Amino acid sequence: MSKITYHVVEHDGGWAYKADGVFSEPFPTRAAAIEAARRAAFEQELPDAKSASISWEDENGVWHEEASRGDDRPVTAVEE
Repeated sequence: MSKITYHVVEHDGGWAYKADGVFSEPFPTRAAAIEAARRAAFEQELPDAKSASISWEDENGVWHEEASRGDDRPVTAVEE
């Protein structure tokens, strides 16, 4: 099982969370960014009843397509 860690950091004149080198939108306060990171982490762990197609961009700007079974959710953490 994979693990995703959301890091809360200063970004773009505010606060954001970052996972795998990708930043969220900026939030005006650190508390708002922490809450958003916790919500994203919680939603990431929710199982889905059906499979889905996933598109994602790697650090080199290359897009990938893969299938998710829906029940293989990662473990998540938030580092404030």
